[in-house]
Amino acid sequence: MIDHLSRAVISDPEQNLNIEKQGNDHIPPDSKRPPLRLRKRTLHETKIRTHSTLTENVLSHKVQFDGRIISRNGRDACRELFGFFFTNDGSLTIYEYRQFGKNRTNVLPFIPKNVYHHQCGRRKGKQYHLGDFHIGATLTFLSSDHPSLPQSIKKNTLLRFRITNVDQIALDSVKTVSMAHEEDIQEANDRLVFKAIQDALKEKLQKRGVRILTGLEKFFQQLDKDGHGLLNKTDFKQALKIFHLEVSEKDFESSWVILNGDGNGKDRVDYGEFRRALLGEMNEYRKSFVRKAFMKLDFSKTGIVPITDIRKCYCAKKHPQVISGHSSEEEIKSSFLETLQAACSKADEVSYGEFEDYYEGLSLGIVKDEDFVNILRTPWGI
Repeated sequence: MIDHLSRAVISDPEQNLNIEKQGNDHIPPDSKRPPLRLRKRTLHETKIRTHSTLTENVLSHKVQFDGRIISRNGRDACRELFGFFFTNDGSLTIYEYRQFGKNRTNVLPFIPKNVYHHQCGRRKGKQYHLGDFHIGATLTFLSSDHPSLPQSIKKNTLLRFRITNVDQIALDSVKTVSMAHEEDIQEANDRLVFKAIQDALKEKLQKRGVRILTGLEKFFQQLDKDGHGLLNKTDFKQALKIFHLEVSEKDFESSWVILNGDGNGKDRVDYGEFRRALLGEMNEYRKSFVRKAFMKLDFSKTGIVPITDIRKCYCAKKHPQVISGHSSEEEIKSSFLETLQAACSKADEVSYGEFEDYYEGLSLGIVKDEDFVNILRTPWGI
């Protein structure tokens, strides 16, 4: 793969201006060689110093990471993204793998290289640093700052990017004592608050996880009249009461302060963040298999799969109850489709968000990652 980062150096406008001057000084007028600015140059042939001070050595001090967009839109949630964090100036950039036809894949810019800051939470306004790049971390960007983003992403105020993998070797190599950042004590305490709430609700969720999570999402969407994904404190309290997920007033207020700590003045919180904070979520390893299964079903890449396609693709031959003879393949398939359709807003199709909700609820009662992955691999053939 071509190193797209090299272009940040050799495409610097200053290089063309300086090289043109340099070329005019050294190339005779009658020479048939083209000007330097028109020749194909590599990073190693770039000798001009510019104000940006980007060099091959500087660009090499970077950490690569993979990630996904936290979204209920199937096309966005399944985008293949990777990025780089540069330790010399704290800048970062994100690229996307895009497939054109059957055999051609290109790497396209998604978030331009720049210095970015947290857009929500305890550290809103603070610049990203090396400690922010670990599996499970969430990076937030203002959608309005990136006009080239897809319209489905721009309709939300924030783009939430979840890191799913990090080049640990590169991360260890660039870590130094001077770069080390102490973990924010307040953030550590926040995680303890959410962990305590999640542990308190775990038993209730394990017994009926699928119905609770799918029901909550449908309920939130009904309350969200303007479609912005934000609800107020009263709405959340009402939802927890209806689904018998009551928490103490102290825990609720603590979580509300944490989630609404960005000072937006609207006293509303993204209900996806609220649900993930209080109820938890399956790990990135499990989520990767959920996305694989959905991408296999989503032939048209629209983020929505017809129920008829799910019926055709779902294979129950190796289901334990079928193997033991207690149930037929059709009975298992019908039971699965009935539960899945109950989670859907439309009876004839399943969106990525609804598909994920189903397996999110199922995941709550499964301890081992291998067992959960087998539940996905067997019927979908992934």
